[in-house]
Amino acid sequence: MYSAKRAGRGCYRVLTTDLQQQAALRLELEQELRKAIKNKEFCLYYQPIVSLTTGELVGFEALVRWQHPIRGVVSPGLFIPIAEETGLIYELGDWILHSAINQWRDWQEQFPSCLNLVLHINLSPLQLSQDNLFVKLEQLLIEKHLDRTGLKLEITESCLISNQVKASRVLDQAKKIGLQLCIDDFGTGYSCLSHLQELPLDSLKIDRTFVQHLGQKDDAIVRAIIALADNLGMEVVAEGIETFEQWQQLRALGCEFGQGYLFAKPMDIHQATYAIAALQEGTAIFMENPSIFDNRIAN
Repeated sequence: MYSAKRAGRGCYRVLTTDLQQQAALRLELEQELRKAIKNKEFCLYYQPIVSLTTGELVGFEALVRWQHPIRGVVSPGLFIPIAEETGLIYELGDWILHSAINQWRDWQEQFPSCLNLVLHINLSPLQLSQDNLFVKLEQLLIEKHLDRTGLKLEITESCLISNQVKASRVLDQAKKIGLQLCIDDFGTGYSCLSHLQELPLDSLKIDRTFVQHLGQKDDAIVRAIIALADNLGMEVVAEGIETFEQWQQLRALGCEFGQGYLFAKPMDIHQATYAIAALQEGTAIFMENPSIFDNRIAN
């Protein structure tokens, strides 16, 4: 039933052995997810966002990880959809916001240079539907005495276009409390460009699928996205950069920022703290030799 619903209106699915196994796994994960939230089996990793011009660290994206006691690390691609379908995303989302903001406050107190960085935090469409989301968020920011100028909320493109009027109202609330806004996975949601310029957005992310096909067929799309963002006064971040060639192509096209395994995999708190310390020392190690950075933090 869930598979048919996800496929769209008027679709059907035949119950096969594979589908039955997937349903059984989903039920197990749902039960285990409820326990995981209660037992606090989650942690945050931080993937660096890098200037494609200088190679320097400019910020992080906070990514949730489920450290299952038996299964090991469970991919967000598996448990986030379940959390959204069951409503567990509200509690999990609150934990992510609190944990990321607490860590950001700790870094700001430890490193003066952290005030020049940005922290991207993803929001689920269901979280945005909460009437008191930004009231609670502002209370948290006031309580933590946090410089909020570097905080940037990431919202998927499909979320924005599903209810344009409500999205505009919600985003206005975020801007009123001093937060920045970013469209995630841009180019995959068929947004109406006439509405895009009406939304109070600060940046957009080019989806990794376009980055992977650079040099083949997607150069024109990436070029158009960058030109659109530039005309609207938005910053651009390219996701999923894995090769030196992709980095050079994006930089030549005018893309300002990027993230991906070429620079670094998502880092735990210790590794991310090391990265901020290296930035404070004035070391642009991402540009000099990205692999050296991975080796140094491993030690």
